[in-house]
Amino acid sequence: MFFMTDIIEKKKRGLKLSKEEIQFVIDGYVNGSISDYQISALLMAIYFKGMDEDETTNLTMAMAYSGETVDLSEIKGIKVDKHSTGGIADTTTLVLVPLASSVGVKIAKMSGRGLGHTGGTIDKLESIPGFCCELDAKTFINSVNTIGAAITGQSKNLVPADKMLYALRDVTATVDSMPLIASSIMSKKIAGGADKIILDVKFGSGAFMKTFEDALELGRLMVKIGNRAERETIAYITDMEQPLGLAIGNAIEVIEAIEVLKGSGHPDLLTLCLEFAAEMMRMAEIESDKSKAVAKLKDSIDTGKALEKFSEIIKNQGGNPKVIQDYSLFPQAKYELEVTAAQDGYVSKIDGVRLGTTAMKLGAGRQKKDDVIDPAVGIWIYKKVGDEVNKGEVFAKILANDRAKLDWAKDEVKEAFEFDLKPTEKRKVIWAKITGDKIAKF
Repeated sequence: MFFMTDIIEKKKRGLKLSKEEIQFVIDGYVNGSISDYQISALLMAIYFKGMDEDETTNLTMAMAYSGETVDLSEIKGIKVDKHSTGGIADTTTLVLVPLASSVGVKIAKMSGRGLGHTGGTIDKLESIPGFCCELDAKTFINSVNTIGAAITGQSKNLVPADKMLYALRDVTATVDSMPLIASSIMSKKIAGGADKIILDVKFGSGAFMKTFEDALELGRLMVKIGNRAERETIAYITDMEQPLGLAIGNAIEVIEAIEVLKGSGHPDLLTLCLEFAAEMMRMAEIESDKSKAVAKLKDSIDTGKALEKFSEIIKNQGGNPKVIQDYSLFPQAKYELEVTAAQDGYVSKIDGVRLGTTAMKLGAGRQKKDDVIDPAVGIWIYKKVGDEVNKGEVFAKILANDRAKLDWAKDEVKEAFEFDLKPTEKRKVIWAKITGDKIAKF
């Protein structure tokens, strides 16, 4: 028999909670026998006193199995999943799923919607006319077995403990707790049913983790949780001091993904997708030699196989595959406004959060969960840190459906860019990789 007051007192004193005590807390909170105010007290105690790896793993597993879980055992082969901690112009999933699938990796991807300045994969895909992101379990599994990949929204009954705890963390100032962040992310990944997991832990001004050191700590903790849960897990620490791609929006991010699959697109986005896809091939036991894996992936792009796989995924989920060749089939913004450079120079800094927030206020994102997304609006950027800009050259373009917001958005975009007369070093995309206890820096 456990009592919540004893558990709160124990953690308040910095003592270790047992697996049984943690299970009691999660079960009680989900079934309503433990109140918000008691959980709030425990969250604050965890925030100040922390949790060790055993506690964090036990919390993760209790949360993972607090509701429905996804059974992917009917899908033949090893299933590999990728999760990003979120960022600006992070179009990775839209490129990675068809690219990795085109070389034989089985991908059963569950993705979420966007909230705030970071976009959601499901919102982006729904800008494709007819595309269905709400697949039932049977259709989801059959799609992966038939064509190798499917992308669906997360079940409402998946990890209810995380939804409840996150809402409470948000209003009790306990969001930025390392064990609570790690358990929130990993509980969803474990409940999602994948055999192996790649984590993209972003850091910088446009990410939740602001420093490389904090991202490294989070990545190491999540890798340990995943491996202890018998899911091979690796983590990459990647840059979010500036937007990853060039498109910030919904329809335009799908367009950018198509361009990458056609062999165009920004090298930063392609670099990250090739790295992740090659790692997925190794984890799925398709190709152990990284250089050979990358060569096969590049060949899939060059020959059009990767693009054809995206077309197949779109068609399979009810979308119009003609969008791949005809971008006018996407929702179109009524107004466009180009932003030009006032003088010659080099881009020295880009405030990704400002750009993401501007796109959100144009209608590309949600400030509240029930806000309606406008798939047509957004921001294209044509220059990144280290790029040279000439006076009068267009370095960004705003897409809007509200003419009154154009001038305001133009000022916001201008303020988000900083320029210098001297050349600025370009930023690297991948900073480190965590495998087990090993850290390889790039």
